[in-house]
Amino acid sequence: MKIIIAGAGEVGFHLAKLLSYESQDITLIDTQKENLAYADSHLDIRVLRGDATSYAVLKDAQVQNSELVIGVTSSETTNITLCMLAKQMGCKRTIARVSNSEFIDKKDTIKFSELGIDELISPEELAAVEIQLLLNKSGFNDTYEFEQGELIMIGVSLEKNAPFIGKMVKEAANIFSELHFMPIALQRLGTQYTLIPRGDTVFKEGDTVYFITVKEGVDELYKLTGKKKKEIKNVMILGGSKVGFKAARDLCEKNFNVKLIEKDKEKAFDLSDDLPNVLVINGDGRNVELLEEESLESMDAFIAVTGNSETNIMSCLVAKSKHIRKTIALVENMDYFQLSHSIGIDSLINKKLLAANHIFRHIRKGEVVALMRLNNLNAEILEFVVKPDSKVTGKVIRHVDFPTTATIGGVVRNGKGYIALGGFEIMAGDRVVVCCLPETIPAIERLFL
Repeated sequence: MKIIIAGAGEVGFHLAKLLSYESQDITLIDTQKENLAYADSHLDIRVLRGDATSYAVLKDAQVQNSELVIGVTSSETTNITLCMLAKQMGCKRTIARVSNSEFIDKKDTIKFSELGIDELISPEELAAVEIQLLLNKSGFNDTYEFEQGELIMIGVSLEKNAPFIGKMVKEAANIFSELHFMPIALQRLGTQYTLIPRGDTVFKEGDTVYFITVKEGVDELYKLTGKKKKEIKNVMILGGSKVGFKAARDLCEKNFNVKLIEKDKEKAFDLSDDLPNVLVINGDGRNVELLEEESLESMDAFIAVTGNSETNIMSCLVAKSKHIRKTIALVENMDYFQLSHSIGIDSLINKKLLAANHIFRHIRKGEVVALMRLNNLNAEILEFVVKPDSKVTGKVIRHVDFPTTATIGGVVRNGKGYIALGGFEIMAGDRVVVCCLPETIPAIERLFL
């Protein structure tokens, strides 16, 4: 697939890196020579210096032959203009990164598709949504909802009191036969190797396990993983960034009590005006005395979303030392994901990863309507819409020639989620959630084409 990415910043470079690993034909455009030099020396892609809204630059990038143009520069005006031009010049599909949340909220009213923009994404908005999901499922490390929560993906570290520690998957399935969940991916404590659980896979203490469950299965997973359901009401947010602002706004709408700490005085006053239901505090959140003065101990959750990853991690560790139930840190370095649980932070979020997940579904073959890459695991979860002529249509799951490094976690049929076991028959129109290792993706795509 020929793909043009405009913007060699954090999101653009990360996307280019992931796509180049899959041997996609990538052209990266940016005005900054330094950004392109680093990408050119580290990635197997074509780089092009210039204005992404220039007709000549787009012509040089062969936009007329491209299947996807992604505008992820720091300027939403540039991204929108780029997508409009690219569509006019013959590009098949366009995606624009925006920072104005009104565009996302009103995308059904403003017909962006008629302007040549097929998809709008806001990494900041995605991060704010992720924060709210993590607070709603506060006992778990990671979460994602398919089809408005009909199927839910949950990631959790198994504690020694979890009742299926030491049991094989098939043994646990027999003992807890009435339960509504399916293990789809697993990583052993202290390793970076991802397993797709089979019947003879043994659950061990410290495993990071990802489950697919239906709504009624969430409470069951709390009990069986040794986690406690924690009610979150009082939230402290460190950093008045775009993510911090959006998270505070959304949480207030859900009746959370929110305190927001912002170091910059002028920005703190602006946030106070824009967020009348939030207590905005002007101060340095790295100051432990300030946190204590603002009753950190009485908070249920602490969310650090400053522009500095190290500040976010250290402040979360301070919060954890005060026995805060849930800590969430925004980080830019993907390597930190490997450290999160060993150092005691509950959840890490990364805007680049969230944006990449959202964009990747436009690259996969077959009708993929949702996709996510698991934090710190070498696995992807894809949601396919089954076509009448797909190879899996009308087949029972156990009769499908499915790779051993892939598994079906669940199926949404007629708006209702099901945990699909071996005897489940797949039908046209079903939305099937599959977890697989990267090398298995082409084989999975062929089953759903």
